[in-house]
Amino acid sequence: MNNKEKKSIEKLINTQISDLKIKIERLTEETKPISPENAIGRVSRMDAINNKSVSEASLKAAQLRLKQLLYIEPKIYDKNFGLCIRCNKEIPIQRLIILPESRKCVNCSD
Repeated sequence: MNNKEKKSIEKLINTQISDLKIKIERLTEETKPISPENAIGRVSRMDAINNKSVSEASLKAAQLRLKQLLYIEPKIYDKNFGLCIRCNKEIPIQRLIILPESRKCVNCSD
């Protein structure tokens, strides 16, 4: 992988990190406890509880992805960046564009 491709991936990672931070803020607000004294109907309350559960799952996924991106970001210019940690072959640039935190090629991924 050449430096131009690495710069492109670095820019992509930085954009995704800032987008995830905004998303995490929004999801954190959406996962706050639902006050029982709110005068909403029983069905509306059940919907709110269900939506809260969905938001909690999305929040956990976003936090995990942010953690992975923050881990990989400083490693972009390492000589082994873009190499599969299992077979040591180069990970296709298309995969890194979609999932820049990928550390395995498609064949070795779990």
